[in-house]
Amino acid sequence: MTEKDTNPSSTHPPLPPTSEDEQFFRLRLLRSRRVGISTYKRLLIEHGTAQNALAALPEVARAAGVEKYQICPEGVVQAELKAGRALGARLVPQGSAHYPEPLNDLPDAPPFLWMLGDPTFLHKPMIALVGARNASSLGTRMARSLARDLGAQGYVVVSGLARGVDAAAHLAALDKGTIAVQAGGVDTIYPAENTKLAVDIAAKGARLSEQPIGLQPMARHFPARNRIISGLAQATIVVEAAAKSGSLITARDALDLGRDVLAVPGHPMDARASGCNMLIRDGATLVRDASDVIEALAPIAPRSAPELPLEAPAEVPKDRRNLQETAALHQKILSRLGPSPLAEDQLIRDLGAPSSDVSPVLVELELDGSIDRAPGGLLTRAS
Repeated sequence: MTEKDTNPSSTHPPLPPTSEDEQFFRLRLLRSRRVGISTYKRLLIEHGTAQNALAALPEVARAAGVEKYQICPEGVVQAELKAGRALGARLVPQGSAHYPEPLNDLPDAPPFLWMLGDPTFLHKPMIALVGARNASSLGTRMARSLARDLGAQGYVVVSGLARGVDAAAHLAALDKGTIAVQAGGVDTIYPAENTKLAVDIAAKGARLSEQPIGLQPMARHFPARNRIISGLAQATIVVEAAAKSGSLITARDALDLGRDVLAVPGHPMDARASGCNMLIRDGATLVRDASDVIEALAPIAPRSAPELPLEAPAEVPKDRRNLQETAALHQKILSRLGPSPLAEDQLIRDLGAPSSDVSPVLVELELDGSIDRAPGGLLTRAS
């Protein structure tokens, strides 16, 4: 069996929960300590249902050396769902009709999204427009012009609700519909100065977050948010970005997905334009106005909401390994990992072991904190 066989394919998303109970158990599994997206999906495949995975999780953690492991308490999930209902937010599971189909291309697609607003915008053609928080007046004017003209052409503008370019793009696209992806909970507005804008976006477009209701954003949440922005969009346009910036992370995420990246050029002496100029040097399409964007892209082809059959998850045989073999495989994996990220499929090839043997051990090592998993399935040894 190959790695492709054992991991959920980005083109074949997991079936949506078929009952409220299963949705509750899946959310509880995802919110449990040390359960990232890859571990969540593996456990579902291995155990068939979220309830079975939750029952097995303490033993999986114990086998990984984590004693007295406790899964996410039911009350925590109940409180999150209650807060979402009070807010008027919709919980959108991966594979459901409202889940944005382009996100399924992400190797670490969010299993759940909280959404405020109109879900029909999630199935319209989207373009991401991102850039500097400390944007110049020319930069914000350019963002407004692009967002306004692309909205008039039928595109939904996606951005991150930050100050500067993001806010200018959302505001200009508001009347045609815009989507804001948030780093914290969908009810947590950051920065606070964009509160009125966020309310207007929920009324005329949509706000999205993969994080629990009420979560205050931290630095590590912003790169995760950026992958969703690029994952939603057919193309990503960068307007003013420093050489090391979150906007360039979004552009790299888009490139990794095979999506178009476009950039507005700037003066070589302006640090805010250095990232855009680097992107253009490396092959990004130069943008002067919306016509350059439209010319560079394929004609609009709106994606329809997925229609998935309701069928039981396939049974996956469990391979029983003895403790000595497991310990040996632990050491082999750890000896090949270091601080530099390594793709999981490359690790499996290096080990020369079946992926069905390696994948459960990676779950154990991730749960006990021996390895870290970055977006895109990249593995590093924990420091």
